[in-house]
Amino acid sequence: MLKKVITIEGQNSSEAKPVAMLVQVASQYESTIYLETGSKRVNAKSIMGMMTLALMEGMDIMVEADGNDETAAVSEIEKNLNNQ
Repeated sequence: MLKKVITIEGQNSSEAKPVAMLVQVASQYESTIYLETGSKRVNAKSIMGMMTLALMEGMDIMVEADGNDETAAVSEIEKNLNNQ
């Protein structure tokens, strides 16, 4: 299991399009992937769950991945959250 705190930079991720793109990135990996902020923890592959996080620039979010491709998954999610 890999956990990493990421600070969102350069985007308003509460809008539907960035959230959909993030879900697409997460869905490419076999690993189970969760995003957590405050008291909310959601499956990164769930569009409805991700919309409830209301992610905003400057927010810290914990990314947790568990599986064979967890390192690549966390790396790509970080890139997506930081518009890289």
